[in-house]
Amino acid sequence: MTTDSGFPAPPTFVEHARRFLASGAAPVVPRVAATVLLLRPADGGFEVYLIRRVVAMAFGGMYAFPGGGVDPSDSATPLDWAGPTPADWGVRLGLAPAAARAVVCAAAREVFEEAGVLLAGPDPTRVVGDVSDDGWEAARVDLEQRRVGFADLLAGRKLTLRSDLLLPWSRWVTPEFEPRRFDTYFFVALLPEGQRTRDVSGEADHTLWIRPDDARRLGAAGELTMVPPTLVTLGEVAAYADLAAVVEAAANRDAVTPIMPQLDLADANQPRFHLT
Repeated sequence: MTTDSGFPAPPTFVEHARRFLASGAAPVVPRVAATVLLLRPADGGFEVYLIRRVVAMAFGGMYAFPGGGVDPSDSATPLDWAGPTPADWGVRLGLAPAAARAVVCAAAREVFEEAGVLLAGPDPTRVVGDVSDDGWEAARVDLEQRRVGFADLLAGRKLTLRSDLLLPWSRWVTPEFEPRRFDTYFFVALLPEGQRTRDVSGEADHTLWIRPDDARRLGAAGELTMVPPTLVTLGEVAAYADLAAVVEAAANRDAVTPIMPQLDLADANQPRFHLT
């Protein structure tokens, strides 16, 4: 995939790239991660949920979707599972079944940790409702602080992971010059009825629901700082008229082939990312 003009590169990335090139160091091995585009209906279309990472984090100050790295607990404990099997997920993601299971678990865990949205239910056909009371919040904090694993949290409440509520969308790899790199699987999920996002994670300092095209436009203008995967993905989902069309499109998306932005430093005044 290519773009004609590319994307302006924030100064931090340019600094990292120049330092990396001068050092002659080998690229860091990317950590496997998952991120989730939460979508909800809005008048005349739909909205996407964005969080702004706190400055101290990797990609701090950037607007992104809820997500994070795969944790050992995501594959260590069996759990009740609904939807495509880990083997089926492996085909969609180009991974071994165990690795695919861990990525899907990470996506569901991260969206609960960072947005307070739980993709699970009492059986394979239902989803829990509101999970914002004090008891659920204590459970979320325990999960975030790694005092309990995601599988154990679900088992303790007799819940089934609804993997069918996650729709694979794409796969992005952080450029080689970055000191912290991720091999990230992007998913789409519709906000379950009766649930609401909450600004709960200490990893974000601002959250918002916004129409994808508005977010993409503000990101391209530099009013919302974003990396290319976020900008491109917002543009992709914005091309669809409604949530049903997004869901239909997800069935045919390539979530196996990795996309890695390349930073062009030829123009010292305006370095840009390009996609290859």
